[in-house]
Amino acid sequence: MDIPPILLADPSACLRWQALRHLLNLPEDHPEVQEVAALREQDPLLTGLLALQEADGSWKTGPFAYGAAGGDPVLTTAFALARLGFLGFDGSHPSVSRGAEFLFTRQQADGGWPLQSAYQAEEEDAPRPDREGYAMMPLQTALPLRGLAYCGYADDPRSENAYDWLLSRRLPDGAWPTGIARSGVNGYVAGYRRLAHSRWGCRSNTTGALVCFSLHPQRRHSPEARRALDLLLGRETRERQAMGWEVSRLLGAEPIHGFITYFARFDLALILSLCARMGATTEDARVAGLVEFILQQRGPFGLWEYATRPQASRWLTLDLLRSLAMLQTESPEAGLSPLVEPRTPFQPYPRRKKRF
Repeated sequence: MDIPPILLADPSACLRWQALRHLLNLPEDHPEVQEVAALREQDPLLTGLLALQEADGSWKTGPFAYGAAGGDPVLTTAFALARLGFLGFDGSHPSVSRGAEFLFTRQQADGGWPLQSAYQAEEEDAPRPDREGYAMMPLQTALPLRGLAYCGYADDPRSENAYDWLLSRRLPDGAWPTGIARSGVNGYVAGYRRLAHSRWGCRSNTTGALVCFSLHPQRRHSPEARRALDLLLGRETRERQAMGWEVSRLLGAEPIHGFITYFARFDLALILSLCARMGATTEDARVAGLVEFILQQRGPFGLWEYATRPQASRWLTLDLLRSLAMLQTESPEAGLSPLVEPRTPFQPYPRRKKRF
């Protein structure tokens, strides 16, 4: 895979370090890697974020305090950790370890985190007598766990409890629901969040849970994770405008909005990264078609452009090249459950035939 030289000349030391480590596969003790690693501490992408960290290790203000976070320190800290992990930092960094410990102090005894106040605030701002509200949503735990997993805490015993919490909330068909209403029934699934082969499965919640599993060294190959990936790949769409949405959001270029709708956009770059981490191969026609489409979108200078936030284009290119390299080099684990769901044309709200 050709690596655009512009990635190795980017002003961000964090981007250059990742290009050296994950695209050129240079070892940590390589002189150039060590030189760039020292410069990462002065990268504005890092220093600006660390300046907002509170004394207790949490984040309460800054770009992550808007939209889905709504000022809730658990969500705000979870988003900040996800960004730090995306930039290449793990628990060896003191700010990451402090943020992780803050999240663990808010974890409940059953392994999950409480339903975030961001969603509860939305309910209070627009009360409706016909809406009873939710007692549980998988994203209440998936979002904090995602931040921890990005920073290398996926196999921490406390994180393992959170993974078990998510597994206990799966539907029989392998998807995760929108949530469970206070009356005990499955929550409503809007058309744009539907999965092609699941009655009650919510694509946003399923994607959030699956991101967590894809970051776990062992659970990423579990039958439960493979089944969820199978359901996501069943959606046959090629939405070019959304490709790179998650990278741009992790980078801080795209604002954070929504709670239930956090993963509502069908980001092909995110789907490709899930396939790469979880051992899917191009022997699957759906994965092969996805790779072919993504390669067709590459620009003449070797970059994938993210038109909405052009400053994220180089990071998107880095992410796609890393996923494509993993698909080419990693062989699937023996005994993985097969991916069998057929590709199904997707339309959020199909037109109903008129009676007259």
